[in-house]
Amino acid sequence: MKRRDLLKSTLAVGAALALPGRLAATVAPGSRRDRILFDVAARELARAGDAVWKRDIVGIADFGLHSAKPRFHFVNLDRGDVQSYHVSHGTGSDPQHDGWLKQFSNTEGSNATSRGAYITWEWYKGRYGTSVRLGGLDHSNEAALRRYIVMHRADYAEPAHLDRYGRLGRSNGCFAMGEEQFRIALMQLSGGRLLFADSLGLEEDGSIQPVPELAMIERAPLDLSPRPAISAY
Repeated sequence: MKRRDLLKSTLAVGAALALPGRLAATVAPGSRRDRILFDVAARELARAGDAVWKRDIVGIADFGLHSAKPRFHFVNLDRGDVQSYHVSHGTGSDPQHDGWLKQFSNTEGSNATSRGAYITWEWYKGRYGTSVRLGGLDHSNEAALRRYIVMHRADYAEPAHLDRYGRLGRSNGCFAMGEEQFRIALMQLSGGRLLFADSLGLEEDGSIQPVPELAMIERAPLDLSPRPAISAY
């Protein structure tokens, strides 16, 4: 499916649920952005097939938006709602540290964010406390396990950091969130669910964020060729 076709598609969805404070952003029920996100979730679940164990919630990280915006979307297919949170990208994707992701990379040592679909695996205790292992399902992120790309909490992803600097801090390519936001991710997105990362640039009203000259974000269609086999962990 070409990106322009994806952005024209529609799906019926229910009302978005609100959370207090800055933990989540909400949009009008049945908004165009929600319809697009539901279409992306359905497409990626179909691509994942049996690689995904739980199909009720899909996480979509939209790195086409600035890190100050809620761009980690929890698409709940059972309830028909979307909740949106903040998430950090990698230092290798944003060497200027201005909040814009400029490039994706699957290279070990790049400290960059990788594009593509992931499966969430088990919890473990790491440098940042409880974290969630991720397995890359695409050619563009198949090194996720070797690169130690995970979901975790971090001080630089807290709302206080955003309030002070106007942008989140950067990870080593991991999906880093504030403590309260990560707790929600831990309960709702771990254990065999799908996480998809790309540069959609979807604003809350469904419009597309223009790519600033300083960003030069790659928005070419994702390679939809057959996925590589995932090594056992």
